[in-house]
Amino acid sequence: MTRRVVFVTGGMGGIGSAICRRLAAEGHTIVAGCLPGYEQKDQWLEAMRAEGFTVYAAEGDVANYESCVDMFAQLRSAVGQVEILINNAGITRDSVFKRMTEHHWHEVINTNLNSVFNVTRQAIDGMVERGWGRIVNISSVNAIKGQFGQTNYSAAKAGMAGFSKSLAQEVVRMGVTVNTVSPGYVETDLVMAMRAEVRAQIVASIPMGRLAKPAEIAAVVAFLASEEAGYITGANISVNGGMHMM
Repeated sequence: MTRRVVFVTGGMGGIGSAICRRLAAEGHTIVAGCLPGYEQKDQWLEAMRAEGFTVYAAEGDVANYESCVDMFAQLRSAVGQVEILINNAGITRDSVFKRMTEHHWHEVINTNLNSVFNVTRQAIDGMVERGWGRIVNISSVNAIKGQFGQTNYSAAKAGMAGFSKSLAQEVVRMGVTVNTVSPGYVETDLVMAMRAEVRAQIVASIPMGRLAKPAEIAAVVAFLASEEAGYITGANISVNGGMHMM
C-alpha cells in the first residue's frame, strides 16, 4: 500500500477522530484540522501518538478562505502535499425556520458548505497535477430526507452532494475521485450528551435499532480513500441503519 498524506477537517471530533485513527492504522500520515487555539489539540495528538499513529495538527478556520490558504502553506511545508482530503468539519445551529436568525443560517452554511470550497481549492490542483487524489465529503442523512428545525444544516449538507457530483465530473480523467458519505445518527459525544429520552426516540426511529459507531463511518471513508475504490466517483454512500433508503 502506498503511504499517503491525509487531511481531515474537524479531525478531532467524534467521527473525525475515528477517520484519523482508521486511516492512520492503514499507514497513512494524518493531519487533523482544528480551530486556532483549540484547547484539546495537544491532548488529542498525545493520545493518538501513544497508540503508535503518525499524526499532526493544522490550525485554521475552514470557514475563511485566507485562513485555509495559510493553513495549507504550513501543512505542505511540514508534511507535503495532501493526497487524501476528508471534508468532515460541521456544526449545528438548529431552530425552526421562523425563528432562525441570519447569523445562524450563515454560520452553518459557511462552516459546513463554504468550507468544502475553501479547503478543496487548496488541494485539488496538486491532486490533478500528480494524477491521483481522493476527496470524501461527509454529509448527512438529513441532507437526503430533510429534518424539522434544520433548514440550514440540511441545505448545507445537501450542497455537499451536488458539489461532489459536479467536481467528480471535472477531475474524473485525472485520477481524482470525489464522493460523499451520508451518516445517520452516530455514537458521538454530542449525541450521547442528549437526554436519554430524546436519544431513545432517535433510536426508535432507526430500523436497525441502534446508533452507528464512529468506526463504521470511518470504514466506509477508508474504502473510498483507497486504491481499490478508484472506479467509484460522484457517489453518495448512505450509512444510516435504514433510516432512509434509496
